[in-house]
Amino acid sequence: MKSVIKTIFFLLFCVSYGFSQGSTQNLKKQQKKLERKISSTKNLLKKVTDSRKESLSELQLINTQIQSREDLLSLFDRQVLLAEGTIKEKEEQVEALGERVEKLKAQYKEMILHAYKSRNKNGKMMFVLSADNYYEAQKRNKYLKSITALHKKQVAIIASTQKKVTEEIAAITLEKERKKALLTKKRIERQEIESDREKQQLILNQIQKKETSLRADIAANERKKQKLKAKIAEAIKRELAEIERKRKEAERKRREANPNTEVSPSFTDESSEGKIVSKNFEKNKGTLPWPVSSGAITERFGKNKHPSLNGVYTNNNGIDLSCPSSSGIRAVFSGKVTAVFPIAGAGKVIIIKHGNYRTVYSNLKESFVAIGDEVTTKSEIGVVLLNESELGLLHFEIHHVSGMTTKSLNPSLWLDH
Repeated sequence: MKSVIKTIFFLLFCVSYGFSQGSTQNLKKQQKKLERKISSTKNLLKKVTDSRKESLSELQLINTQIQSREDLLSLFDRQVLLAEGTIKEKEEQVEALGERVEKLKAQYKEMILHAYKSRNKNGKMMFVLSADNYYEAQKRNKYLKSITALHKKQVAIIASTQKKVTEEIAAITLEKERKKALLTKKRIERQEIESDREKQQLILNQIQKKETSLRADIAANERKKQKLKAKIAEAIKRELAEIERKRKEAERKRREANPNTEVSPSFTDESSEGKIVSKNFEKNKGTLPWPVSSGAITERFGKNKHPSLNGVYTNNNGIDLSCPSSSGIRAVFSGKVTAVFPIAGAGKVIIIKHGNYRTVYSNLKESFVAIGDEVTTKSEIGVVLLNESELGLLHFEIHHVSGMTTKSLNPSLWLDH
């Protein structure tokens, strides 16, 4: 029964330790991603600060930077808590192992003492030879060998346990150093947030003086968005109408070839191959690559509060990504180009089909693809258009197509963060 309990305890310890290690590794990965995001935003901020042409872009980037830093602080808190838990757990293990070592040593001492008291150079031989028969003598000889083996085993167990104690103490030291480093990073990030908030307030004070022109810009941008929305819907509708026309034509030919064959009148915009593509696209939700190699989200999906004007909101059918000038735009998944068209004041637009899904890339300076082209994941499809602050600003959308209707999806849930 004791051996069963020990086995269960050991398994629980392994699972707990494995979970702790997994959590630590996962948090470290998240930390690296956030640090890369902060570094990217910092580089963009430097370009905007140097140009001093558009304070609103700087404000949007600072807001993004502050949010990323606060997310990083939260991550540090979780890592510190995990480190504290690991240290406490290991200290308890060291204590338990130390007690076990003392117990093993005491047992071994008793064994050695008993062997000393029972010493007799002829004792072992006489113990074997005094057996009633040959088989009994064999059993006694095996018994004596098992005693010797037990002594050696006890010594090995003591050495192994002492080694484990040493390893756990070293692990505690490393974990304490890690915790100390995390706390230092946390303090630095807090200082950076305070510095960013000061810059944020300065810029707010500057651009709030331009409220009239800002409101005019917002109204113009909203009209531009509505125009883009209508054009995208029109392009997808035209594509679906062409699919339907081809389907009906194929049905008519089949009907002429086989007059008695019944054909379903229901609309379908995807072949079996298209359904496979859709499923593959869905499987990659949350892991799709960014459409730019480096950048920061400066306006999110849905309703967004204006960064400087109280009570003013904007609506976004996708996300806006600020990126370095002349950034190449990449397809986030393999597919077929179904539309390429210009929008006045918003550059060129590219729509790529992925089964029942469409990705939309707008505000492009130039396009490298044409309708009908097949593209692969991360293949370059164009170059971003610059805004007044000399940064690239890509507008990116994802749509789901069902029948003849489309639905805008939140790209942030699909891209790898």
